[in-house]
Amino acid sequence: MLELYRKLGIRDKILSYGEQVLKSLEETFRGIDETAEYNQLKVLSAMQDMRVSEACLHPSTGYGYNDLGRDTLEKVYTAVFHTEDALVRPQIACGTHALAVALFGNLRPGDELLSPVGRPYDTLEEVIGIRPSAGSLAEYGVTYRQVDLLPDGRFDYEGIRQSVTARTRLVTIQRSKGYQTRKTLSVAQIGELISFLHEINPSLICMVDNCYGEFVEKTEPSDVGADLVVGSLIKNPGGGLAPCGGYITGKEEYVRQAAFRLTTPGLGKEVGASLNTNPSFYQGLFLAPCVTAAALKGAVFAAHLFDGFGFTIVPGPEESRHDIIQSITFGSPDGVTAFCRGIQAAAPVDSFVTPEPWAMPGYDADVIMAAGAFVQGSSIELSADGPIKPPYTVFFQGGLTWPHVKFGILKAFQQVEEAGLLTL
Repeated sequence: MLELYRKLGIRDKILSYGEQVLKSLEETFRGIDETAEYNQLKVLSAMQDMRVSEACLHPSTGYGYNDLGRDTLEKVYTAVFHTEDALVRPQIACGTHALAVALFGNLRPGDELLSPVGRPYDTLEEVIGIRPSAGSLAEYGVTYRQVDLLPDGRFDYEGIRQSVTARTRLVTIQRSKGYQTRKTLSVAQIGELISFLHEINPSLICMVDNCYGEFVEKTEPSDVGADLVVGSLIKNPGGGLAPCGGYITGKEEYVRQAAFRLTTPGLGKEVGASLNTNPSFYQGLFLAPCVTAAALKGAVFAAHLFDGFGFTIVPGPEESRHDIIQSITFGSPDGVTAFCRGIQAAAPVDSFVTPEPWAMPGYDADVIMAAGAFVQGSSIELSADGPIKPPYTVFFQGGLTWPHVKFGILKAFQQVEEAGLLTL
């Protein structure tokens, strides 16, 4: 084992430090495995209850009428998330697209969109029109309002109450932190917020951006009152096998409205060929609880490994986890770059490539991304990224297997040490 680590470039001192850290994580890892076991049984039960058969793995083409695999998969999602309906499609290009489909499907000119958790993720800003963009909700007469979190991270309930008006139609709640350093929202916190909002106006549509959060806990936002839950299949629920796609699940009325936006009015969910994605969608969902657990162990390991060197670690090493993302604020662009280059060097694909910051579409600053993945942009695979702007924070996530995540974090740690940003 030692010789293999040496061959892959890990110095003995780094490996020894990593092993010392891991000794303290046995109890934490047992808790992660218990959650994975629960969620694995939940997914298995849903697949059996919905009578998934070998025929469900066959593709459809053209219009996709009567696609048994597609329709059954959507029933499986409703069973897993305890919802009325679901839209799970390869035609959804990414998480931002899934959110846009849900928003455009359920908002009309004159409506107002409210974010009670502060500014949304960068790529959603142009969808909403916070940053002007062709085809945004703002161009269609949908206004936007936000209420920032309080300095201690709690919800500003009084500010939210004052911001809900007769025009407020949909509330978007981003579970994960995006490129912010705030804490990720737990399912319990989301439930409390939704209850508060529904007390103000029971007809409000509460939509949760669930990206990076699926299967981290034993419950999902739909279990605590969310009307819509939205995510990407190249994150947690795709299990590293889904080559593309996204999901929208929740109340039947709102999912149907989203389907009319994804395809066309009058057709909705009835069309949309699955092509050859059904096997990877099913098997990816089946593997997702255990893949998510591997990624979660990596996040915990990273937090403990980098703790004590003067960096800001969110979540902290001993804090509860509600998504798979670990952020480390280095305070300099060199730290972000070194970390990402270490992750890239640990990849099974394109390990020889050196990532550089670049102007990615949808972002307001250059972004560096490390993702030597089997699926382009798949952030359930070992990956790291961050905007090159103050406070210079890297966001690490993913990992299909625990041994690979462990190696990747050690590689990133060593790269940061070799850049002179910490002394072991």
